[in-house]
Amino acid sequence: MSNLENLYRQVIMDHYKNPRNKGLVENEEYVKFRVKNPSCGDDITIQTKVVNGLVEDVRHIGSGCSICCSSASVMSETLIGKTTTESLKIIENYYNMVKGNDYDKKLDIGDAVVYSGVSKFPARVKCASIAWQAMEECLKDGKN
Repeated sequence: MSNLENLYRQVIMDHYKNPRNKGLVENEEYVKFRVKNPSCGDDITIQTKVVNGLVEDVRHIGSGCSICCSSASVMSETLIGKTTTESLKIIENYYNMVKGNDYDKKLDIGDAVVYSGVSKFPARVKCASIAWQAMEECLKDGKN
């Protein structure tokens, strides 16, 4: 394993063991969306608060493998403070990266770059994407 792959693994495990922004809040200003993958058991709920087109908060809760749960944590940190337009562009770029498609390497996706190796394991692409899909739905459905 290369030093870079080892670093990526450490970041993934850190977010898995010490998830950021975990736990939902009771607040009507938040939009919530849940995605389940019955084939592997991943189950993630994302909750977000958008004010004047800016993602002010992202919360998550769920269960699943280390890739799924850590990805929710990384996604929350990556998108807080971004506009909805920026967030949707980052999400699309992230999907391309984890699928092994061409993606904009100049677009700042924060720690999400650690999932770039997932494309080598097609069965894990859904694990790495499920939280991002829920967030995308929150942003599209929220219209706030």
